[in-house]
Amino acid sequence: MMAQNITILDPQYKEWVKGLSLRYRKSQIKAAVKVNSEMTLFYWTVGRDIVSMQVESKWGNKLLENLSADIKKEMPDVEGFSPTNLLYMKNFYLLYSSIAPQVEEQLNIGKTIAPQVGEQLAVNLFIIPWGHHKLLIDKFKKMPKKALFYAQKTIENCWSREMLLNFISTDLYEREGKALTNFNATLPAPMSDLAREITKDPYSFAFAGVRGRYNEKLLKETLLRNITEFLVELGTGFAYVGKEYRLPIGTKEKFVDLLFFQIPLNCYVVIEVKIGEFDSPDVGQLGTYVVACNHQLKLPHHNPTIGLLICKNKDNLLAQYALESSNQPIGISEYELEKLYPTTVEGMIPSIEEIEDKLNDRLSETIE
Repeated sequence: MMAQNITILDPQYKEWVKGLSLRYRKSQIKAAVKVNSEMTLFYWTVGRDIVSMQVESKWGNKLLENLSADIKKEMPDVEGFSPTNLLYMKNFYLLYSSIAPQVEEQLNIGKTIAPQVGEQLAVNLFIIPWGHHKLLIDKFKKMPKKALFYAQKTIENCWSREMLLNFISTDLYEREGKALTNFNATLPAPMSDLAREITKDPYSFAFAGVRGRYNEKLLKETLLRNITEFLVELGTGFAYVGKEYRLPIGTKEKFVDLLFFQIPLNCYVVIEVKIGEFDSPDVGQLGTYVVACNHQLKLPHHNPTIGLLICKNKDNLLAQYALESSNQPIGISEYELEKLYPTTVEGMIPSIEEIEDKLNDRLSETIE
């Protein structure tokens, strides 16, 4: 039975707290099989209640502190309902409900939900660990599309929290799919969109640790010495085939800088790395390699080979003209060797209010 010294005596409030505890117990039973999904879904419903019932305006601005204390009285053996975590539940609901208004109708654990964000994007938010969600809430409280992007990537790549934080710090959202390409004109419609999504601009080669003066040979060797990090930066589905890959063409021998196979796209990807500024002849050279791969390596069930030129810098207009002159699918991106600081610090440093909330929460837990 609920303790008599409950903080708020309003009958509706008492009934709500009791209902929360009953819902939690039901989730706990299901959680024996699906711990993360069930509990995260439960947290969503708590956040929904806080918002839709307007509980803070109804029962006072210290509602979260009072609610935390009353849940503790109702369920003394249960953790996870500190004032700070209740605030996360509220913000979790607020973050995604604005872009997925029908989310609860579409929610069935084990199935995907499909929030509308410009175009269809299927992602089951509730299979992501709560710690990841708290990180996304801290970083992107008022940027739901950006948060959903990283949620999708977390699911696709099984990112740990550290990996998620790392890719946030590299501005992946701003870089992915941003290479200049002619894919729309040179690839069939379904493949052109997917091919563009595997590109980035710029690519971050900070992991290579190259400093001072360097040449193309040194850069490529360093990238391959760090092949795991290089593949992570290229993205999901890249399989390394070889470097300086020999392509005999007529009476001459040509050597591809780096050759990969892109498994989801089912095609070879020829990558040329240039340490200088892009120039239009670079597209002609890369296009020749792409054609050679189609003749010599591509099997009948493979999709057309793609070329990717990664250079130190480029004039976008010149690059665009060069791409329009080619009938081979090519993308052009830049790379950076180090990043001294993020381009934006919003969400990277906690606000005064967030610091105070965490301190107050720890203080209350100590008193308890």
